[in-house]
Amino acid sequence: METPKKEHANWQSYGVTALFIVLLTIFLKGFEFFFDLVNISLLYIFPVLFSAVRWGRGPSFFAAGLGVLAFDFFFVPPQFSLTVADLRYILTFIVFLCVAGLTASLASKLMDQFQQAQKKEANTAALYALSRKITAISDLDMLLKQIVQHVSDTLDAKAAIMLPNQEGVQEVEAYSKNSGDWASDEAHLTIAGWVSHNNTIAGRGTRRLSESSDLHVPLATDQQVHGVLAVQVGDRVMSDMPELIRIIEALSDLAAVAISRVKLADEAKVAQLTAESEKLRTALLDSLSHELRTPLATIIGSVTGLLDGEDVFGPEDRRELLLTTREGATRMNRLVGNLLGMVRIESGMMRLNKMWCGIEDVVGVALSQLKDSLQNRVVSVVLDPDLPSVPLDEVLMEQVLLNVISNAIKYSPEGSEIRLNAEQNGKRLRLSITDEGGGIPPGDRERIFEKFYRGDRTKHIPGTGLGLAICKSIVEAHGGSITANARTDGRQGTVIELSLPLSQ
Repeated sequence: METPKKEHANWQSYGVTALFIVLLTIFLKGFEFFFDLVNISLLYIFPVLFSAVRWGRGPSFFAAGLGVLAFDFFFVPPQFSLTVADLRYILTFIVFLCVAGLTASLASKLMDQFQQAQKKEANTAALYALSRKITAISDLDMLLKQIVQHVSDTLDAKAAIMLPNQEGVQEVEAYSKNSGDWASDEAHLTIAGWVSHNNTIAGRGTRRLSESSDLHVPLATDQQVHGVLAVQVGDRVMSDMPELIRIIEALSDLAAVAISRVKLADEAKVAQLTAESEKLRTALLDSLSHELRTPLATIIGSVTGLLDGEDVFGPEDRRELLLTTREGATRMNRLVGNLLGMVRIESGMMRLNKMWCGIEDVVGVALSQLKDSLQNRVVSVVLDPDLPSVPLDEVLMEQVLLNVISNAIKYSPEGSEIRLNAEQNGKRLRLSITDEGGGIPPGDRERIFEKFYRGDRTKHIPGTGLGLAICKSIVEAHGGSITANARTDGRQGTVIELSLPLSQ
């Protein structure tokens, strides 16, 4: 058990005090002719002050009493006797004891105040250090480990945190180093359940389980009790417990706020994901009810015409209807591909199957799939003849080009030009698609790559707002970038530029 300096100084302090007075007496006896009795009595105040500051009232009063005896025995006539020749020395002794006692009390009180200030400073430093450690932590497991270890290091005691599981039963989630056996004691979980249910502290120095060697503090905020902090305080004396409980409660309050913050952040993430999923579901339903309806109606109309008008349509008309059917099916396939691609991206299931490919092959496949959709638009392809092969997922990159070129077709007038340029730029391949459409406002050039975003100028044109978002995810998965800019030749239109690394 610890022995507080304020009330119960140990025997060593009394021994040192006695030795101090013996040495002072020897010194004064050796130089007795240089001091009068008044000076000698004042010098005996020093052991009193030293003992009061160092150990408290007990040793200081002992120093005062022993100092009076030494002064009387060695210096007051008749010397080497506790009797006095002049009764006025009795008054001197009384005054000395009163002054020494008062001085000792004041010095001891100042020392106590200094020690209290040191404790408060240490507590504040501990709280500040914990707040700095946990401010930027967003992972709950890491947060709990930091808290218990900091509490353990600050209090030099074992610590553990219990949190309720889905059934509301307390479980040990984190404990300090070398505290596994102590933390796994079933008694902790039982007490923690009671503390959490009643939101009340229990353990040594409290009204409940006051003789226990542990302290259980609820980790509570205004909203709820998040868990319980358990600390092994040992057999510390009860007079020390109020101050210790205050610092543990302060640490637990800070920990509770941090746990609440992380939980709220996790709930916000879940809510955001739920909202995104709901938005995606709504977009899927909208796409199925609107975007698929047009090509389905085209296909049904063309097929019905072929079946019902077998004797009416000539070979050229039949070909026209079949081309219309193929265009509608291609549009449906592209739409479904975009929807499935976004689902794979959102679920984290998109995987790249990179191979060394020539960009001219990817461009050729994309254009061949879109030739029926051009509607008198002119496509110009300018590829650097010395372009090296590029490591990419050919299927996914074809989907990127299909989406970008489809947008160029959708938002540019018939008879306009769509130009594709590819060139090597250092260690990267730069591929640009330029159209002669209405252009994109500066404020929308980054937002068009967000899921479901449709600019005000294009809301009247059918679309889901997923195509460019998918392109951005695929291109960035390849280590590249995709941007939208205005044309630099002074003409109206948009330039979508892809930049891809030439090495894996």
